[in-house]
Amino acid sequence: MTPRRRDFVIPVEDDGQLIQTAGEWTIEKYRRMGYYADLFSTGMKNAWGTRVYLDLYAGAGYTRVQNTGEIVLGSPLIAMTIRDRFDRYICCDENAENIDALRARVQNHAPDADVQYVTGDVNECFDDVVACLPGSDSQRGVLTFCFVDPYDIGISFETIKVLAKGRNIDFMTLLALSMDARRNVDLYPERIDGFLGDDKWRRRWQIAKVRNTPFEYLLALEYAERMEGLGYLRTRPEDMCSVKSDRNVPLYYLALFSRAQRALDFWQTVQQYAPEQTELRLPL
Repeated sequence: MTPRRRDFVIPVEDDGQLIQTAGEWTIEKYRRMGYYADLFSTGMKNAWGTRVYLDLYAGAGYTRVQNTGEIVLGSPLIAMTIRDRFDRYICCDENAENIDALRARVQNHAPDADVQYVTGDVNECFDDVVACLPGSDSQRGVLTFCFVDPYDIGISFETIKVLAKGRNIDFMTLLALSMDARRNVDLYPERIDGFLGDDKWRRRWQIAKVRNTPFEYLLALEYAERMEGLGYLRTRPEDMCSVKSDRNVPLYYLALFSRAQRALDFWQTVQQYAPEQTELRLPL
């Protein structure tokens, strides 16, 4: 089936509630996330009993784009605009004000959606997130698409392991490898340890420096290796969406991790949909 193409960057008017601000690179992130969610939910609706959308950094639901001032729907509300909605939405954010604003906007945009809210740092409240996930749906099972969109590398790999264990769950993850990881390599290497789940990267970084391997590329490889260790199919940095500055320095990678080849095929379709933005260059 050929997907119905549309732009998932969806403008909205200021509704007087809390609005988060983000850089222009957010536009391409939302575009890819929305298109993938649309392919995923429609493509899997007849194969699984229950489809779940899980957003670990859900935000307030509206985002104001820096420089342009445009207000657009945030990731959880984008996921509620797709052709075939998920059967359940789970939205987590550590900021209670964000959750309050999101809850009100859901009532405005998708009042009939099944939405569960979790307030707290996902690294500390993952038990609450897990409790919102539906149990196995008889013979057809539960399939989850998890969007991981942190501001930094604060998402612990142990949290990802907990969520992935024994579940059919795909992850679209923003890897803030230049935005945050490079800043922490000398000052707070323990932060990178938590992000990757161990400290093996330290020795490999010393070798990589000799070979002139970019730090961001090394960490992307390291993260993908950890996901392979959880049973996910191999993902190379070249398979990820790389957003770079005008100095050719990666700001972040947007990566898709799945145990199913069909999901990676969906991701490839998303990448081909907007090839000119695959290496979007922005001022640093």
